[in-house]
Amino acid sequence: MSREELCTEAEITTLVHQFYARVREDALIGPVFDAHVHDWDSHLATMVRFWSSVLRGSGTYRGTPMPKHVALPGLNPDMFQRWLALFHETTETLPNRPFAESAETAAQRIARSLWYGYQMSRDPERMPSELFNG
Repeated sequence: MSREELCTEAEITTLVHQFYARVREDALIGPVFDAHVHDWDSHLATMVRFWSSVLRGSGTYRGTPMPKHVALPGLNPDMFQRWLALFHETTETLPNRPFAESAETAAQRIARSLWYGYQMSRDPERMPSELFNG
């Protein structure tokens, strides 16, 4: 199966909107997003383009997420773990299982990368810690 056949743009949109609905309601990470996302419609459209590029290879996303994330104050591993847990809750509801599994794998890779980048920007002399032990 090609990347384009993995899922539709509509499935990406459903994933993004359902996931961020969970994020916005979450007591731990919801306030972080609400403090930094000033236009949710624009953010959701950007995230649809991002996930379409990651999962379908659409190339519709043009951006650099790392600088935006490392600029955020006070992030910690619990927040990244919560983001992943909410993402997993969302993918569990998706009927297209190959899409759900690919999205899950990508989310884990992205969360780890952002957490490493975040730590390295704050303390470049220290080895970054893992999100999960073991």
